[in-house]
Amino acid sequence: MPGPARAGLFVYALDAERLAAFYQAVAGLQRLHATPELIVLDSPDIQLLVHAIPPAYAAGIHITTPPQRREDTALKFFFSVHSLAQSGPLIAQLGGELFAERWPGPGFIVANAMDPEGNVFQLREPAATAT
Repeated sequence: MPGPARAGLFVYALDAERLAAFYQAVAGLQRLHATPELIVLDSPDIQLLVHAIPPAYAAGIHITTPPQRREDTALKFFFSVHSLAQSGPLIAQLGGELFAERWPGPGFIVANAMDPEGNVFQLREPAATAT
């Protein structure tokens, strides 16, 4: 995306580098630039900003292994992938989880997933390639 993004998403993270690497690999995002506080990831579809939680706020937060699901939020984002079956092992290798339940949508199959810090999001696979 040349120039400022028209739309995007902030994700706050205890380990911004790990979370950025996760979304780069799983969603095929490209790293545009980074500072110690902010990593900007980009694709033609979305700009994702991974913001390190400031130390003063991070002191009381602990991420377990595996992470505890954080699904009580008002927002859930999604990414499209070529194959849910191929995404599952990569997600697990990077510290997340692809959940087993699937739902049909108009032209796609949906599955929920969790990143290494417990944030729940969706992956969508085109119905023509659904497994």
